[in-house]
Amino acid sequence: LSLSVSLSRCQAVQAENVTVLEGGTAQISCRLQNYDGSIVVIQNPRRQTLFFNGTRALKDDRFQMVLFTPRLVRITLTNVSVSDEGGYFCQLYTDDTHHQVATLSVSVPPDTPTVEVKQEAVEGGEVELTCLSPRSKPPATLRWIRDRREIPGVVSQQENGKTVSVSSTIRLPVERKDNGAAKRVRHYRLDVHFAPTVRIIPPPGILREGDSLSLTCSITGNPLPRDVQWTRINDTLPERAEISGPTLQVARLSQSHNGTYLCQAQNNYGRAADHYTLLVYDPGAVIETHSAVPYAVIGGVLALLVFTVICVLIVTVWCSVRQKGSYLTHEASGLDEHGEVQEAFLNGNDASQGKKEYLL
Repeated sequence: LSLSVSLSRCQAVQAENVTVLEGGTAQISCRLQNYDGSIVVIQNPRRQTLFFNGTRALKDDRFQMVLFTPRLVRITLTNVSVSDEGGYFCQLYTDDTHHQVATLSVSVPPDTPTVEVKQEAVEGGEVELTCLSPRSKPPATLRWIRDRREIPGVVSQQENGKTVSVSSTIRLPVERKDNGAAKRVRHYRLDVHFAPTVRIIPPPGILREGDSLSLTCSITGNPLPRDVQWTRINDTLPERAEISGPTLQVARLSQSHNGTYLCQAQNNYGRAADHYTLLVYDPGAVIETHSAVPYAVIGGVLALLVFTVICVLIVTVWCSVRQKGSYLTHEASGLDEHGEVQEAFLNGNDASQGKKEYLL
C-alpha cells in the first residue's frame, strides 16, 4: 500500500507499509519527488525524531540510516519486536509541514505446540486432547489429523498483549492401535509468509576500463518475488546494460558507467533493496603509478655507478702522476754522480783520490 500527497513547488513524499517477522530487520523507506533540499524528518510511532536530514536524533542503535538521496531516504530497524509496531512518519518541511505514514506490522510465528491429555487413555474409552500454541501473531491455525483425515476441534483464543494464545480440543474414542499416536500429533509443516530480503553479490577485485560488470541480486522471501528491478540512482542504466532475471551485466566498462546501482524486489508483504557503488579505474593511471618507482630506482643506481667510475679515474691519475715524479728525482741524482766520476778521471792523480773519495 502506497500513499502520496502533492506539495508546494510540485514536491511529493511517499511512504510504504512494511511487514516483518519478529527478530528480523525492517526497511522503512520515504520516496521523494522533485526534492529541492528541504528538511526531511523521520519519526517513530511515539513521534520521537529518529533522524533529522540524515543525522541521528534518537540514541537507539537498532535504527540505522542506510540511504539518503534526493529520491529515496531509507532507514533499517534490526531485532524488531511487536512493541516496534505502528506508524513511522516521513515528514517533508516546506512552507507547510506535510507527512506520510509507513505502517510497520510485526508477525510472530507460533511456538512449537504442546499436546495435553486430560486423563489416561484406556482402550474402549474416550480421551480428551488439547493442542496449545502459547504465542503467535496473527493467531495460529491448529489442525488435528487422524488416519489422513482432519478432525474438527473446539478452538479458543486468548490475547496476551499483541500476541494470541490458541488452543484446540478434541474428544475421540481410543483403540489399541492408537498407542503412541499422541506423539505424531505434534508434527506439522508451517508456511510463513514474509517480506523479501535483497543482497547484491559484488564482483571480485578491481574493475578497469574495458572489463565487464556482473551483479547478481540474491533474494529471499515467501512468496518469492517474481520481478526484480534494476536502476541507477540519479541516472539511467547504461545502453549496454543487459538484465537477465536477478543478474545485471554491463560490457566494456568506462568511467561514464560509475554510479550507485540499486536492486529492488517486492511481494505482498513488503519491499526490499540493496545498492552497489561502481568505480571504474583507468589502467593507464595504474600502470604509470606503479612504474614510477622502478624508474626512480634505476636512475639512482646509474648515478651511483657513474660517480664511482669518476672517483676511480681520479685516484688512478693521481697515483700515476706521483710515481712519475719520483722516477725523475732518482734519475737526476744518478747524473750528478756520473759527472763527479768523469771530472776525477780527467784530473789525473787527483782523479784516483777523487775516485777513492767518491767510492768511499
